Formats: sequence, C-alpha cells, structure tokens
Amino acid sequence: MTTRLELSGQGLTSLSGVDLPPSLEYLDLYDNQLTSVPGELWSLSGLRVLNLATNRLTSVSPSIGALRQLHTLDLGHNELTTLPDELGELSGLTEYLYVSDNRLTEFPAALCSLGRLKYLGCTDNRISTLPEDLSGLASLREFRLYGNGLTSVPESLGTLSSLRELHLRKNRLTSLPSSLGELSELRQLDLRENLLTSLPGSIAQLSKLDKLDLRWNKGFREPSWLADFEARGCMVLR
Repeated sequence: MTTRLELSGQGLTSLSGVDLPPSLEYLDLYDNQLTSVPGELWSLSGLRVLNLATNRLTSVSPSIGALRQLHTLDLGHNELTTLPDELGELSGLTEYLYVSDNRLTEFPAALCSLGRLKYLGCTDNRISTLPEDLSGLASLREFRLYGNGLTSVPESLGTLSSLRELHLRKNRLTSLPSSLGELSELRQLDLRENLLTSLPGSIAQLSKLDKLDLRWNKGFREPSWLADFEARGCMVLR
C-alpha cells in the first residue's frame, strides 16, 4: 500500500510539527503558504509523487536531486526565479514535471537530461529562449510553453519524435523551424497569439495532426495546403 500524506489547502506556513515518515511515497502540499520546506523532505528517498504547487516558494534546494524514485513533480504557481541543475538528475521522473506560473527567465538546460519524461509544462513564465539542444527530451509526449516571451524555437525541437502535443500560444514567434515537419506523432499544434506570417512547408507532412490553431497571428498568409488538412479531418482554426 502506498504511504500517502495529503495536506493540501491547510494554510500551512511551515512543516514544523508535521511527521514525514521515511516510507512516504506520496506527498501533497498543494495550496498552502509555504515559503520553504525542511531539509528532511529531500531525504525521503522512496518519494514518488511530490506536489508543492500553489505555495510561495522562491527557491528549491539542490538536494531535490536525491529523490531518484520521483516520477511526478509539481512546482507550479510559486515564485521561483531559477531551478536547480540537480533536477536533471531525477532519472525516475517519467510522468509529469510542471513548473508553470513562476518567474523563470531561463529554461534550465538540465531539464534536457530527463530522457524518460512524458509531460513538461513550463507555461506562463518569462522565458525568451530555449536551449539549442532539446534532443535529450526523447520521450516527451506533451510540451507546454505558452505564455512566455519566446522569440524562436530551436531546430532540435524536431527531434522529439514521440511528441503528440506542442503548445506555443502567446509568445513572440515570427517563424518556426522546418524540422517541425519531422514530428510524425504530433496531434495538436497550438500557435495562437504569436507574430507568425507564414508556416514552413514541412508542416504539411504532419499526417496525424488533428488540430492546428493559428488564431490571432496578425498578417498571417495561409498556405494552400491548409485546405488539404481540413479535407482529411484536421481542425484548422484561424
């Protein structure tokens, strides 16, 4: 039986007096007022799910790298300006990493070491660029980057061959790399609220795409192949 501790919405400002048993596998601290967490949390080597979302955290200890069994980590809706490189050492992180709605100005290159991760949410931060080499995120199926200040995305994005959803809404993109046409498993591509005026022709190769959202790109010129997308059942929103 999984050892669980659920303390969401308790108004906690600290974990003083809270017993954290060494056997803990699931810890939910969502929606409290925590500004920090005690060092003993990082010694819970059997922890598999950790939810620290919607608190007031400004930093995360490098000691988080010791949680090698962790498969799900939620750090969203805090006040984080950076993330420790040690996140890249979480080899068990396979299911879910959510760091949305913080104050990040850089995408931590260390995250590109998470080769088994399926879902990565980095939305609503202040990230203007991505690392040139994203190929290490080889198992990623859903990548959410909307609501940042991205002005470009790297060619290496096209190497993420397992990707099914790519969300780039509300950035400052003026163009996209032709390598996106290599995302053969892609089902959803959200490009709303950017500065795009055209698309690379390679996107016409995305045979499994069932939703393409192009709304609110001022001056966008439609390619003729969009009609072919719609004819085969892809929903195109413009």
